Amino acid sequence: MTAQTYRLTVKGMTCGHCEKAVTRAIQQLDGGAEVSIDREASLVQVQTVADVASVREAIREEGYQVEDNSDA
Repeated sequence: MTAQTYRLTVKGMTCGHCEKAVTRAIQQLDGGAEVSIDREASLVQVQTVADVASVREAIREEGYQVEDNSDA
């Protein structure tokens, strides 16, 4: 599988623990996923072989709101 890059708007991240929870949730889907988080902008960029729907669901299961971005 080829890795894809997704940019997602994730609401509710307020601290470093939140960033770690989101990163961990994504990396449970794909241990090799690269996750970059800009908490102030509520943006999460993910490079992963997992599909975007699975990534969104994993983040939602951690309790965060995920908004669909046009380029995701």
